[in-house]
Order: sequence, then structure tokens, then C-alpha cells
Amino acid sequence: MWIRFAIALLPIVWLIISLGVMRMPAARACVIGLILTMVLAVFSFKLPVLDTASGALEGIIMGIWPIMFVIVMALFAYNVTTESGGMEIIQNMLATISTDKRIIVLIIAWGFGGFLESIAGFGTAVAIAAGILIAFGLDPIRASVISLIANTTATAFGAIGLPVLTLAEVTGLHQEKLSFIVTLQLSILVILVPFILVILTEGSIKAIKGVGFITLMSGLGMAIPQVIAAKFVGAELPAIVGSLCSIAITVLLTRWHDDEEEPDVLRPNAKEMLKACSPFILVFIFVIFASSLVPAVNDVLNKVTTNLVVYTGKNPNTLSISWLSSPGTLIFVATLIGGAIQGVSLKKMMQILGQSIKSVWKTTITVCAIVGLAKVMVYAGMTNALAVALVGLLGPVYPLFAPLIGALGTFLTGSATSANVLFGNLQYTAATDLGVSSKYWVVASNMTGATAGMLSPQNIAVATGSINREGDEGEILKETVKWGGLYLVVCCVFLYIVGLVAGMI
Repeated sequence: MWIRFAIALLPIVWLIISLGVMRMPAARACVIGLILTMVLAVFSFKLPVLDTASGALEGIIMGIWPIMFVIVMALFAYNVTTESGGMEIIQNMLATISTDKRIIVLIIAWGFGGFLESIAGFGTAVAIAAGILIAFGLDPIRASVISLIANTTATAFGAIGLPVLTLAEVTGLHQEKLSFIVTLQLSILVILVPFILVILTEGSIKAIKGVGFITLMSGLGMAIPQVIAAKFVGAELPAIVGSLCSIAITVLLTRWHDDEEEPDVLRPNAKEMLKACSPFILVFIFVIFASSLVPAVNDVLNKVTTNLVVYTGKNPNTLSISWLSSPGTLIFVATLIGGAIQGVSLKKMMQILGQSIKSVWKTTITVCAIVGLAKVMVYAGMTNALAVALVGLLGPVYPLFAPLIGALGTFLTGSATSANVLFGNLQYTAATDLGVSSKYWVVASNMTGATAGMLSPQNIAVATGSINREGDEGEILKETVKWGGLYLVVCCVFLYIVGLVAGMI
């Protein structure tokens, strides 16, 4: 058992060394990792060459659709809104609300950052939020740390729910139920993080004084709507609904906050705001109508589906490509209409789409390689070998450490989606071997742990790049490690205790 475990662990060890120690570009490291995994699958786990190649191909196809398709379309929506000036209008509106830096951090880093993560992902929230906070007078390093820590829980449902949708896809679990469980697991963290942000703003726990209630409601305003959206719609809307509700509640309560100076920014009018937000309003409407809440529309859209069987070995998965109901398609249509409302020509939008595709070609290689790697590990039995050994070593306390495995995935890849692809099946297999009453709880723990993106070197590099402070990664990491450690301790202990009390593990 342990020899098989050691061999199966080699691709993971390679990713740790190449990405964490050698600082090799992710695309190169993951391609080499895929090749290494295929060689081990053939020679050590005796998976036929054709099965190994077709398993890798299945992963590559999954990497393109739906993962990269959604990422590209989310970036497309963001870039069109930026081109039209709509994003600047949204930022200006938020900037008119308060001059208190603690409130600004809650609105910009937490609320608006969560919104950016929900519609775009890909480091957008960290880069934009850090830049705005610096403009409001925060130290660049502190602004980066705050933005990284704020960009945690929302990543579970970033890019219109892509990480959870992907986790459901690779494990075969029902996405609506999985989404609901993830929001429940994240609830304590969603409430805790705003307090951390306020403390970091002034560097003292005393910073909470005077804004404690607003801070609490800013967290609850995100947590509760997320749970409701996940329960009744699924993975596409929790982060969008949660972030917008959090902003609205924080703004409303700020109106009653004492000693507020009038911000020196011109407030956009309602028409300008509706125009600026039109792509995202349409995304919201389209996702609702395409969901199971409207069966008539959902059924029609799902009829336009292509089913593929790529893997040539035993027990192949069927890849279902839903052309019309895919979040990527809905975002694309919403962006075309929203862009037209904002006055962006179709020709210009197509140019922006081309630029968006071009800007993520390295990410495309990385994602396709990591999904291919994960698929080969599953079909060769490598994932099962890891799970059997870990369950044998940890026994009943395995669920306590399950979130750390998800966090390791994000640390290695810089992506919660990739973390789910890499370790989702490992968690599912471990839960099956343990015989826990709820596989959903253990699998969802991978997603919850994967939200600790403030510890990822790649995400930290995004933060330093956005503030032109390359070389200061170590200083930022020193700060994020402290809070990231607390984040994961709370995550592991909370999920384990709740899981035990609820009888789910």
C-alpha cells in the first residue's frame, strides 16, 4: 500500500517543488506534471497507453469546456464594462459612501471585491481592490494584504460559480446540494473575515470600536443570502447575491454612522449606474431563468447538449456539453446586450473578446494540464491509492484535515478551481472508504479549504504586480501566513465539530 502511495504522490511532490520551491511557471510545471503522471500510470499502475492518453484528453476537453470557457467569458464581461467606462462609474459610486477607511475597506475590499470575484475571478478582485484602497490613502503593502484576505470566501463561487460547478463535475455530486453545503461551511468564515479586515486597516483590534455592528452585518449580509441563493438556485449566484447584499447593507448602515465627512467624489446618478451595471444585471436575470427555478426555460436550454465518451477504458465518464445553459454562454449573451446598452460597438466587443482569449493562453495550458493530470490519476487508481493510505493513516480524524488538502491545492496552483480538480476525487474516495454518512460534507471541505488563496505565491504575485511592488512578496506573505493560519485552523476545527455534531462524519 505504501509503495503505491509513494508513487502516486510523486506528481503532487513535483508540483510542490516546481511551483513552491523552483518557482517554475505554472504552465510548464503542470505540463511536465501531466507527462510524469502519464508515465507513472502506464509503467507503475499498468494503465494501457491508449486509456492513459484518452484519460488525459478527457481532462483537456474538460479544461476547455466549461472551465476556460467560463473564465474567458467572465473576463470578457469585465473588460467590456471597463472599456465602456462602466467600471469607473461603479467605483466612483462606491467611493462616495464614506471617508472612514474601515468602512471603505468593507465596501471596496470585501463587498466590491467579492462582486468582482463573482463575475470575473482570475485575480481581478485583488488587483482592482488594492489599487482603489491605495487611492484612499492606505499603505500599498497593507492594501495588498487586505485585498488578498478579503478575496477568500467569495472564490468558492467565483466566475459565476465555476469552482463549485467543477467540483461537482469531477466528483459526480449534485451541484445544488454541494453548493448549499459549501455556503454552510463558509458561514463562520464569512462572518469572521470582515473583522480581520477592519483590524488590519488600522493595525489594532481597537479598530473595531465604533464599526463593530456594521462589520458584523457586512458579514451576515453576505453569508445569509449566499446560503439562500445556493439552496434555491445553485452555484452560479451565491457570490453575486451575497456581495451585492453585503454592499447594500453596509451602505445603509453607514448612512447612520456618526462623524461622516462628505466624500469629495461626484455621485453617479441612477441612470448611469444602471447602464454601468447592465451586463451584470443581465447575467443575474439570465442565470435565474436558466436555472431549475424556471423549468420551462431550463428544459429547453438543456436539450441543446452534446454527450461525449472520450475515455477508452472501463467505467468512462460521459462529458455533457450544454451549449446554451452553460454559465459561459449566459455571460457571453449578457455581455453583448449589456455592452450595446453601454455604447460599445459589436466590432469593439469582438476585439475585446479576442484580447481576453489571448490574455489567458498560459492559464489555458495550466488548467488543461492540471485537469488532464487529475483525470489520469483517477483512471489509473493513483487517487484511490492516496486516499486509502491517508484514511489508513488518519482514520476517523481524516475529515479534520480535509480542508488542508484543498488549501494545498490552491497553494500549488493559485486556483480554487484547479484545487478542486486536483483533489476533489481524492476527498470523495476518502469519504467513501471512511464510510461517512455525508460524502458532500467531506468533498465540500476541499472547496472550503481551497478558499485560503491568500497563501498562494501566485495570488501574492498578482497583488504585488498590481501595485508595482514586485520583490515585496516575502513581506506580504509574512502577513498573510499569520491570518491564513488562523483562517485554516478555524476552518478545520469548525467543520470537524459541526460535522460530528450533525452526524455527517
